[in-house]
Amino acid sequence: MDLRRKDRREARLKQEIEKYRASNPKITEQFADLKRKLHTLSAQEWDSIPEIGDYSLRNKKKRFESFVPVPDTLLEKARQEQEHVTALDPRSRAAGGTETPWAQTPVTDLTAVGEGRGTVLSLKLDRLSDSVSGLTVVDPKGYLTDLKSMKITSDAEISDIKKARLLLKSVTQTNPKHPPGWIAAARLEEVAGKIQAARQLIRKGCEECPKNEDVWIEACRLASPDEAKAVIARGVKSIPNSVKLWMQAAKLEHGDLNKSRVLRKGLEHIPDSVRLWKAVVELANEEDARLLLHRAVECCPLHVELWLALARLETYDNAKKVLNRARERLPKEPAIWITAAKLEEANGNTSMVGKIIERGIRALQREGVVIDREAWMKEAEAAERAGSVATCQAIIHNTIGIGVEEEDRKRTWVADAEECKKRGSIETARAIYAHALTVFLTKKSIWLKAAQLEKSHGTRESLDALLVKAVQYNPKAEVLWLMGAKEKWLAGDVPGARAILQEAYASIPNSEEIWLAAFKLEFENHEPERARMLLAKARERGGTERVWMKSAIVERELGNTAEERRLLDEGLQRFPSFFKLWLMLGQLEERFDHLDRAREAYESGLKHCPNCIPLWLSLAILEEKTKGLSKARAVLTVARKKNPQTPELWLAAIRAECRHGQRKEADNLMSKALQECPKSGILWAAKIEMSPRNERKRTSADALKNCDKDPHVIAAVAKLFWQDGKAEKARTWLNKAVTLAPDIGDFWALYYKLELQYGSEETKREVLERCVAAEPKHGEKWQVVAKALENSHQPTEAILKKVAVAIGREEIAAENNGKH
Repeated sequence: MDLRRKDRREARLKQEIEKYRASNPKITEQFADLKRKLHTLSAQEWDSIPEIGDYSLRNKKKRFESFVPVPDTLLEKARQEQEHVTALDPRSRAAGGTETPWAQTPVTDLTAVGEGRGTVLSLKLDRLSDSVSGLTVVDPKGYLTDLKSMKITSDAEISDIKKARLLLKSVTQTNPKHPPGWIAAARLEEVAGKIQAARQLIRKGCEECPKNEDVWIEACRLASPDEAKAVIARGVKSIPNSVKLWMQAAKLEHGDLNKSRVLRKGLEHIPDSVRLWKAVVELANEEDARLLLHRAVECCPLHVELWLALARLETYDNAKKVLNRARERLPKEPAIWITAAKLEEANGNTSMVGKIIERGIRALQREGVVIDREAWMKEAEAAERAGSVATCQAIIHNTIGIGVEEEDRKRTWVADAEECKKRGSIETARAIYAHALTVFLTKKSIWLKAAQLEKSHGTRESLDALLVKAVQYNPKAEVLWLMGAKEKWLAGDVPGARAILQEAYASIPNSEEIWLAAFKLEFENHEPERARMLLAKARERGGTERVWMKSAIVERELGNTAEERRLLDEGLQRFPSFFKLWLMLGQLEERFDHLDRAREAYESGLKHCPNCIPLWLSLAILEEKTKGLSKARAVLTVARKKNPQTPELWLAAIRAECRHGQRKEADNLMSKALQECPKSGILWAAKIEMSPRNERKRTSADALKNCDKDPHVIAAVAKLFWQDGKAEKARTWLNKAVTLAPDIGDFWALYYKLELQYGSEETKREVLERCVAAEPKHGEKWQVVAKALENSHQPTEAILKKVAVAIGREEIAAENNGKH
């Protein structure tokens, strides 16, 4: 039945829809026949159809223009957007320039912002409020700070003030015994500029909450200067045991006598207040202070600062009595024992200092006090700063080992000493090392660290004494003997240095280092015959290649060519793989223009040392002098094949091409070199110097990207700044270079040359002193000058000046070549 009814219903609905569509056809159906005929229209007929106009009633109505006033908010926004502020707002200046007044912030709708701020404030207060037994208790900490820093700059803020006033009125009415509500209400009126209203409110607060010291202090702050004393007097009358009120009352007084009188009155009510006792003692003279402190320690016997202050003011005997009484009252207080030790040290009884600290630590441990090693070390540093060195040493000696495992002692103590050294606590570090050396007598590393400390912060006498003890306990430690001898030599005591080296040789008879140190001492002090004898003995005892090399150097300086050649030949027979002997032989032949023999020496050396770069470079330079560029190219090509990724060989090849004017070939070699050695600083530095002037900045940027910490690149960039006349930047970059590589003398020479041109006498002297302290040994130009025969015994200062002159000559020659 349902299905039949459904079918009939759907058929009837379909007939009704068809009947409706037949009587009310759509517009598209009405024009369907006409649209079908449009395909017969030509293009001209289509274009001639007129455009339909706008005939709607909406556009036929007459339009009236209406004018309304521009809102104030829009004008304000436009003014602020167009305004250029060149000075701080007066309110901002009053706040120290650290606060931005609200009116300088672009505001779109002042009324909406005001309503929003009121809502935010009410939400904050609602969140802070809490309902307790029908009363509203407000914690004022949050909004009191806001009120104190608020600046009223607009009507919206005034509206906020009104809302806050209503809220705080509700607080004070619902809970009049709640002091923060009164304080907040008074501060709100103060912010609003109504100081009289604020005073009235806080006065009511004092009446409602007479036992709250914060309300009285706020009332005192808001009161006029004439009334403040009366207000605080009523306060201390209501709360005579309030330390804060008595301190505030003392602040209001003028003159130390009046302040002291008020504080003493307070002490009558609160005799156990340490704060009041400290304040009254500070105002008193020494005699009165001593009497006051006697009374103070009776009233506050458990406060150690008062006992210590009294001990400092008493005589030696009375101070000891005071500290003994303090120990009885405060048996767990370490500061009393430390003060007792300082007292003995100040009176010259240094022998008692260690005993007092030791006895104090035992007594504290009996009382159950945990000895905190770090805290005691801080006390030792404080004692050092106070000038009590013996106390510092005693504390370290008795506490440094507490809580440290036996196997960790050496590492921990050395780390502690280094940390103290960094903080400037030199005596503490010295004491740690002294204690460590009593435990580790034979540890060479600790002796060395202690010696370095004495060298940098002690005297020559203390260093000599330490090194004498060091070699007594470590007679086989070469480095300690050599250090002692060097310090004697630097102090000008050559016989003393000789004596130390003789003792060292007696302890370590076969030590080559001691033989060579003795040779150097005699050689540098112009005693060549003694030096020759020492080296001859060393050779007899089977010295190493270094002994033969030093022997040849001595003969070269003395001009004994035949003996020099003999020693080199003998040395090469014994040590054919020691490249320096081959180099010296080749240089010997070159000095006398025996170029074929020199070539043979270099080639023989390369057979034994194919990976020795200095030999390859010497041979290439010799071939360039004798047979020209092509032969030098061949030598350097072979060298690069046998020693790939060696920037020095690439650089030598590039410079050889440049010397002969082959700039294009040099550029090609530089590109290949940087492909093979992209992180080579010397290659990038050479590329910066070779680049045209307009490309040097880009090249230096690429160089720094690839090797930003390389001193050669940094020095090359410094030269660029120097050429541009930017002396300060050049100085900064050269300082970086000598800091990164203090052993390279070329950078020191550049730095010194810069100071000669732009610096003062002080900066020149500083660079000179730093260079002498660094003792540079390497550098392309430095080694050429330092190893020349005429400069063999020259000090570092003279070498530096000569290298600076040589660099200047090279730069002038390069400029002349560039012009030609």
